[in-house]
Amino acid sequence: MNTLPASMIAIDPDAPGCPEVLEPVERPVPRPASGEVLIKVEAAGVNRPDVAQRLGHYPPPPGAPTIPGLEVAGTIVAGPNIGARVCALVAGGGYAQYCVAPLGQCLPVPDTLSMIEAAAIPETLFTVWSNVFQRAYAREGETILVHGGTSGIGTTAILLGKLFGLTVIVTGGSPEKCARALEIGAAHAIDYRNQDFVEEVKRITGGHGVEIVLDMVGGDYLRRNLACLAEEGRHVSIAAQRGAKVELALWNVMLRRLTLTGSTLRARSVEFKTLLRDEIERLLWPEVEAGRFRPVMDKTFPLEQAADAHRRMESGDHVGKIVLEVR
Repeated sequence: MNTLPASMIAIDPDAPGCPEVLEPVERPVPRPASGEVLIKVEAAGVNRPDVAQRLGHYPPPPGAPTIPGLEVAGTIVAGPNIGARVCALVAGGGYAQYCVAPLGQCLPVPDTLSMIEAAAIPETLFTVWSNVFQRAYAREGETILVHGGTSGIGTTAILLGKLFGLTVIVTGGSPEKCARALEIGAAHAIDYRNQDFVEEVKRITGGHGVEIVLDMVGGDYLRRNLACLAEEGRHVSIAAQRGAKVELALWNVMLRRLTLTGSTLRARSVEFKTLLRDEIERLLWPEVEAGRFRPVMDKTFPLEQAADAHRRMESGDHVGKIVLEVR
């Protein structure tokens, strides 16, 4: 630890606001506690929750850094396994030159991935895996509807669906985005601005419906999503961009035996995330090491241009993951 600098460059705004608040500042280099490692960050993923935090809508959980950033890749420089190349899921602190992570939330970076690609994996992968395969218990041969098919979550769901035998239907906001989703591997893409996705799902599935809906929209989408579900279908909520309140006819849920579930990841315990990491490392990481799973990348920005990265995300023009490169 004595060879480490005392301070580092980080993005740590004092108050909520527009992207301009994401200015580089000097902060102390954090020190890992027992069971944690200190990572010299080479790249950090940018995710929608980072934008919500910047706007003041998604404060860090107790004990987490105020520095945004939920996923990093780099080299361990303090704690166990010094010198190991890892990517990690963190509860905050990623937009910085150094970041502390629980050892149980780290995954090895294989030669098949660049550090920038590795930094684009943990947040969306842990989220999709825990919600689609654990909460919705997706099985080979089933069909899933994913909203926002070209987002980080959406592209990850497409890639995992391809690997594990799911038919993936996505929605997108333009013909161009739908075409890109099909290129990535979606079986069907619905332009929600010009098509009724409920009617399209019924047409695509021959009236059967989908077994799973992965939804980050919420609000008035919920009733429409339920209309897309087959009997015994599972609806998984992971965000509520159009609102968290909605009225439902419970008879519809009861008669068709639907399951409504959902989760958030950031505030879950280290123990839960470690078990999730173990399952991902066992079942998916061989695919990563073989080069059969790699994230869809959009654009990379220097850490000092975090404001531009957030503008890119808020524009909605991105396809796949936005990453900050830390020099």
